[in-house]
Amino acid sequence: MSTLAEYFAEHRPKAKYQIGDRVEGVFKKIPWVGTVGSDTMRNEAEGSMVSVHLDLPFKIDGIIHQYIRVKYKDLKLRT
Repeated sequence: MSTLAEYFAEHRPKAKYQIGDRVEGVFKKIPWVGTVGSDTMRNEAEGSMVSVHLDLPFKIDGIIHQYIRVKYKDLKLRT
């Protein structure tokens, strides 16, 4: 029987982004810039997602977003 660390190393995807990486993208037609908080996979159906702490919060439908979770295709590394 393998340890949990060995199991997850074998069966879970590796992170593409590191904590603190600067990224940018578009969320519901609003451009944003932020910092990566984590790059994880909560479940198989949702897939891998990146949590981003936004530099400037924005308001959509009366909800203020300071932190968002986005898929890899919706963000890019800021150079």
